[in-house]
Amino acid sequence: MKKAMLLVLFILALAGFVMGQAWTSPTDVLGAHQNQGRGCAGCHAPHSGSFGSGHGGASDAGTYALWGQDASPLYGKTVAFGDSGKYVEVLPNGIATGSIEVGGILLCLSCHDGNLTQSNMMQNWSYEQQIGLLTNTTYGSQKIPTLLGNDGTTAGNYTNDHPVGQNATISSGSGLVWANNTFTVTPGTPYQQFVNNYGWPALAPGKWSSPWGINGSGKPYVVCTTCHNQHVMTVYTSSAASPIKNDGGGYFYATYFFVNGPYNPNLQGKLSAGQAASTTQFCRQCHFGEANEANNTMNIPTVFQ
Repeated sequence: MKKAMLLVLFILALAGFVMGQAWTSPTDVLGAHQNQGRGCAGCHAPHSGSFGSGHGGASDAGTYALWGQDASPLYGKTVAFGDSGKYVEVLPNGIATGSIEVGGILLCLSCHDGNLTQSNMMQNWSYEQQIGLLTNTTYGSQKIPTLLGNDGTTAGNYTNDHPVGQNATISSGSGLVWANNTFTVTPGTPYQQFVNNYGWPALAPGKWSSPWGINGSGKPYVVCTTCHNQHVMTVYTSSAASPIKNDGGGYFYATYFFVNGPYNPNLQGKLSAGQAASTTQFCRQCHFGEANEANNTMNIPTVFQ
């Protein structure tokens, strides 16, 4: 009888875990990148690149993933990110190479730069905030900006933006290992315990690609698509290669701002002192020195939604 009761309790607990992670999006998951109804063609012109989408950009604008925006104003430009411009990135001279700097930085800035590429459809106002998905934000009625280099402060200001590019390298240690151009996690280490409590969606090698670049010194570096999945705004789906809290893959978590992992700012003010916010945990993947597990605190659970 006791065994049967324990089995029932286990099944109920497991069902509660699964239901707790079964997040469903209140909007189309493409969100802001529906481009006011243009859909995928807002970025990917099925034919003729930027000429096919009406932008008429540089002659090589259609050579990368059917790109339908004109990225040429950014070619070869130098952008100084973060900490008084400490992290300098020189953008590629074109998009034909298809490198991680192209797909992971240059093409993102071809829409999200408000300094050099000001001719675009963006309103510089977070889509989630516009449609009321953000219910608990410190911005109040102030618009959350979406343009880099033109955020309402100094024009061309990238020094208040998170660094990306070849100088924005990712540190390993405490069980996060960088070797043979990939990341692995050593069992039994503090970083493994962090993965058990949250995950490592921004750093885990994907099935089709890796979410980081490798510079000339062989070090991994951050690109825009390390932290953001441009195709899904509101849901993160775990996988066997990148489980969340050892869920085995196939579960759904709340996220916002196209963040590439569970990230739920609507839980602000709703957590106890013994819980960790998914918004904090996401950043700790790279900034592990500030994680609980790096400071001998192993059993703080993550609240996802």
